[in-house]
Amino acid sequence: MPILQPLPDRLLLGPGPSNAHPSVLEAMSRPLLGHLDPDFLALLDRLKEGLRTLFATRNEMTLPLSATGSAGMEAALVNLLEPGDDIVVGVNGVFGGRMAEVARRAGARVTTVEARWGTSLDPQAMTEAIARVRPRVVSFVHAETSTGVCQPVEEIAARAREQDALVVLDCVTSLAGRPVELDAWQVDAAYSGTQKCLSCPPGLSPVSFSERAIERVQARSRPVQSWYLDLSLLAGYFGGETRVYHHTAPITAIYGLAAGVDRALEEGLPARFRRHDEAARRLVDGLATLGFEPLVEAHERLPMLTSLRLPESVRRQSEANVRARLLTEHGIEVGAGLGPLAGEIWRVGLMGENARPEPVDRLLEALRKLLA
Repeated sequence: MPILQPLPDRLLLGPGPSNAHPSVLEAMSRPLLGHLDPDFLALLDRLKEGLRTLFATRNEMTLPLSATGSAGMEAALVNLLEPGDDIVVGVNGVFGGRMAEVARRAGARVTTVEARWGTSLDPQAMTEAIARVRPRVVSFVHAETSTGVCQPVEEIAARAREQDALVVLDCVTSLAGRPVELDAWQVDAAYSGTQKCLSCPPGLSPVSFSERAIERVQARSRPVQSWYLDLSLLAGYFGGETRVYHHTAPITAIYGLAAGVDRALEEGLPARFRRHDEAARRLVDGLATLGFEPLVEAHERLPMLTSLRLPESVRRQSEANVRARLLTEHGIEVGAGLGPLAGEIWRVGLMGENARPEPVDRLLEALRKLLA
């Protein structure tokens, strides 16, 4: 029996991955080139420029890391931290907590500033921690996928800069769905993933490092603990006149990301952001008629990932059972709550190609049938 059997066609409205556009899948079927082929390296350079546009940065070291967004997180932190360094981490969900854990494993002294899940970080609490600790690095999440909170960046980043700290920002769910302004916000390292608002398969992590971050890596007293994620080694392949072999890049995944970035830039980022906003409003309004209530206040809510308190009609049937029926009977995936929100919320993603009226209406119609 073949390993690869026919697979169902799902509408992916969870926290990721999202559905890939046909142009992305077509790009991934193109003939392979070698990872040092001049034509592939030229494509890679064009892709780096496209990623700079999405991140709104001039950072030369902007590249598609050959791993998922979690590796992007690890790359940002292990390059900028050495054992004994101080870091202040804002934690208001799963991924802020994961940042803190990665920093601990890098040997850093970690100070966390906690906020209730479903709310943003308090800039004043972050400011006080930064002033008290005077850390090497300040890190937090722009778009917290576990709760659907969008974190204002500028004030916290400015306070970190006043203490000469490097700023690390998680943009996994926000890139290409909401404005990301690395240079204007003075962010030193940021990372994202391809499977969210770029509507590409998972497997790559767009990352960007400022000149300050590069200088910090060059001034380290010991090598980066991860050979694979060492920015000083990656620079030999992704930048410079002469490309030095570091690892074999995932060629077809990069083709797909190039098509996804092309699609985002052709649409235009302002139009793309509006489309995500409009789809989220349609979702919240439609689900309100079925008793679903947003977890996050409107001014802090992510348009691409909406967390919803469950109505009694769902609880009566068991939320896991309703989600399972939504998947098996209607081919629609939504996400469960994590951590303290497990069993309390659903997370509905309208990312990239799925941020349109048709997926919203299909979900609403399916839920009306299941909850009738």
